Amino acid sequence: MRRRTRHRRALLPAFAVTALFLAAGCSSSSPHAAPPAAGQSQDVRATEGPTGDTGHSLTVAAAPAATATATAGTSGTDRRAHKTALTVSSYDSRTRRAVISKAPARSGTSQTPAPPSPTSSAAPHRAAVGDVIASAPAPGAPHGLLAKVTKVIGESDRGTEVQTEPAALNSLLGADTAKGTVPVDPSSFAVDKLLPDVKVSWSKAGDVHVGPKGATVPLGSLRLDVGAKVQTAEGAPASAGASVSGFVQVAPQVDFSYGGTGTDATPGSAYLGVSGDWTSGWAVKGRAAATTGTPLRIPFAKLHADPVLQVGPVPVVVNLDLTCYFQISADGHVTVDVEQSLKGDFKAGGTFGVGKGWTPVSSSDMKSTPVRASLTTAGSVQTALGAEATVGLYGTVGVTADLAPYLRGEAAGTVTASSDTPDVKAEGTWAVYGGVDLSGTLRIQLSIFGTPVLQRSVPLGSLHREWKLAGGSLSS
Repeated sequence: MRRRTRHRRALLPAFAVTALFLAAGCSSSSPHAAPPAAGQSQDVRATEGPTGDTGHSLTVAAAPAATATATAGTSGTDRRAHKTALTVSSYDSRTRRAVISKAPARSGTSQTPAPPSPTSSAAPHRAAVGDVIASAPAPGAPHGLLAKVTKVIGESDRGTEVQTEPAALNSLLGADTAKGTVPVDPSSFAVDKLLPDVKVSWSKAGDVHVGPKGATVPLGSLRLDVGAKVQTAEGAPASAGASVSGFVQVAPQVDFSYGGTGTDATPGSAYLGVSGDWTSGWAVKGRAAATTGTPLRIPFAKLHADPVLQVGPVPVVVNLDLTCYFQISADGHVTVDVEQSLKGDFKAGGTFGVGKGWTPVSSSDMKSTPVRASLTTAGSVQTALGAEATVGLYGTVGVTADLAPYLRGEAAGTVTASSDTPDVKAEGTWAVYGGVDLSGTLRIQLSIFGTPVLQRSVPLGSLHREWKLAGGSLSS
């Protein structure tokens, strides 16, 4: 049974997942008042303008709730991105047509135009061919919009209708540079429960929530508790019924950087990735059924958020998806009773450099503690409680990362039985190991930075670490 729940408390901004969470929007450019444009509805006036012809460093932070649209023109100072009074009132992803109108005045603000800043574009302008628009999520564009106007179709009561095509960030950020890490508000995630016994809890600064079983979750994190039965091996006694239970607690954040060399040039550098703190604990009991080939992976929750980063005047919409799962493979012989607590951090993404192109980045530092561990009879079992994350910009997938902390148990030896006695004797050794696998892929859509298009997806490579938790001898 699937149940979709969407948390709607004081949104914790910016996987924006358990602490991919929270920050105050700000800009490195000086803020200016936003005078409404005079005349027709498609006219706009800059509220944050260029600060010169040379590049400068832009602040990266979580965008405020009322995120302004940014635009850049085709010539003069309008080539520099600046906040505007326009908004995307609708968008058709099939035809790529958008309707652009003036943003409604905020409650409590004056309708009187403020005097123009000497560093801003003072004169209002119409939507024109060549304009590049960056918008936070809007009607018809739930993942944000980054587009270039290719044709002005006409006017209506709703605003100016324009034909668009996809654009790249370098057309807005130009020669500027930006670098920052922004946590994601856990309460901003839409949670789709894929199994009935899944519980969700979250917390943010100043508003601590108590999770399942009375556990207090750290500030700015998301916790998922799950329990499920696993098919028992054929012929196993009722006492060997198999089950998996545990929790994942994650505080993800979005890592973003851009090092531009000019509006029409490939940026000197770029980076997009996801990182964060990870805590999990899980237990496996019983004798799981034998599996062949690929291990059995059972997703138990899917999460999605669209945090908006404020990169100077530009709203950069990050699309974050997280699928939490448990995975098990076993030969059907070993009976296991293991439990592990694990804590650490992770980082996965793609970085671009001139001359090197896109290259992967992946790291993870995990430490675990065995709560209990035992195996009986010869055989093997491995379970993982992990998460697959995808992070992209404006609806395009850029990086996929699969973080899979796991438990592995194996027992070796001999098991003997006699027809004239009910006794079964086992001799040998057993061991339980903890480990972590981190893998993923860079996608061609990372060209949204304005970098050369990848000809193929690039694997992140495989990070693999394993350590021994416990061991002993088999005897009976």
